[in-house]
Amino acid sequence: MKHIYLNLKRFDVPPELGGVNRIARLEDWGAHIIKATQEQLEHYRKDEADFTMFFPELHLLGAVGARGESSPVTVGCQGVARADVRPGGNFGAFTTGRPAAAMAAAGCEAVIVGHCEERGFLAEILGEAGVKDPEAVDRLLAREVRAALERGMRVLYCIGEKTEELEHWQQVLGRQLRIGLKGVDKSMVTIAYEPVWSIGPGKTPAGKEHITMIARFVKEETGGMDIVYGGGLKQENAQMLASIKEIDGGLIALTRFGGEIGFYPEEYLEIIRIYMEAARCT
Repeated sequence: MKHIYLNLKRFDVPPELGGVNRIARLEDWGAHIIKATQEQLEHYRKDEADFTMFFPELHLLGAVGARGESSPVTVGCQGVARADVRPGGNFGAFTTGRPAAAMAAAGCEAVIVGHCEERGFLAEILGEAGVKDPEAVDRLLAREVRAALERGMRVLYCIGEKTEELEHWQQVLGRQLRIGLKGVDKSMVTIAYEPVWSIGPGKTPAGKEHITMIARFVKEETGGMDIVYGGGLKQENAQMLASIKEIDGGLIALTRFGGEIGFYPEEYLEIIRIYMEAARCT
C-alpha cells in the first residue's frame, strides 16, 4: 500500500494578499480540489494507494461536503491542539486553538503533526521563554499526536534534521521518534521524513542513497512502520522515490515551483501517475 499525502499549506490566501490561491474563489476552493481529483483517483485500487489531503481550516467544510460516496480522498487538518474537549470538563475553551474534537466534528479523519514549519514555530516560542531542552518540542508534539489518536484520527508524524544536525542525525531522528510516539497506537501513524537541510531554493535535494538510509533506520527504530518522503514528492523525483522499496509514498505540497507557483489539480494527478506507474515496476 502506498500513501500519497497532500499538504495544502495556507492555500486560503489570495494573490492580492501575498498568497497563491488562484484556481477558485476562496469559498469554493476546498470543494474545487476534491471535485477536480477524486474521480481520477478512483482509478487506483483501494489496496494499492490511499490519498489524504490536509486542508487549512477555512477549506475543510467545503472539501468534506464535496466528497462523493465512493471518494478515495481522506480529508485531514493541519494540526490539533494538545488538549481536547472533555465531557463534564473543558467544553471548548480553546480560543485560537483547534481541538481534535472540533476537527473530528468537521469531518477530518487525519492530521499532520510535526511538520518542519510547526517544529520551527514551537521552537521559536520555547526559545523566547528561554527553554533550551531539545526534547521540549517533541514532548509537545507527542501530546498533539495522542490528542488526535484519541479522536480516532490517523496521524502523519513528521521528523527531520536541520543542517547543523546532520552529523548526529541518528540521535535527532531517534529522539523525535522515541518521544513523539511514546505509548501510542503506531498502527494509526505513518512517518514522513523531511530533510530540512535540503528543502528550499538553492539547496541540494536529498539523494536516493540518503533517503534509503533514513528509511531503513526509521523502520528499524519503529518495528517496520510505514514511512513516506516528506521533502516534496514532485514530477522530478517521483520515479526515483518509487524505486526505493523502503519508502511507502510521499508528501506533495506545491506542484508548480516557478511562474504562478502553487497547487494545481492536474499537476497533482500527473505526479501521482508518474509515481504509481514507477512503483508498479519496482
